[in-house]
Amino acid sequence: MMKKIIIESKKNKEIIDITNRIGDELEKKSGLCHLFLLHTTGALTTADLDPGTDLDMLDAFEKIMPKLKYRHPHDPAHTPDHILSSMIGPSIVIPVLSGRMVLGQWQRLVLIELDGPRKREIRMSFIEEK
Repeated sequence: MMKKIIIESKKNKEIIDITNRIGDELEKKSGLCHLFLLHTTGALTTADLDPGTDLDMLDAFEKIMPKLKYRHPHDPAHTPDHILSSMIGPSIVIPVLSGRMVLGQWQRLVLIELDGPRKREIRMSFIEEK
């Protein structure tokens, strides 16, 4: 069964820790949890969220994007957001054991908002271990 999860961003650019929100959706299953973000100006990944790391990530993303004359007809100003979304990726797969995500000690699951604030939709599916 595929679940729909809505996350609301508050800022134009932000890193949102969704670890607990996704964890709340897991049942006592073991297997693989697949998350897919249905947007082209956001991304999903894992991150270490020590204080300030979120801002460091956003600064790094901005720094790696070249200043070009983008040709996106809808809104050239947010073309870098589309490119970053593609580079980081719209999906992630997380192993789950007995209803808990198997993450490293400092890993947190994050949604990267690149063009907010917005309501973001994530679709969650599960491949159960046999």
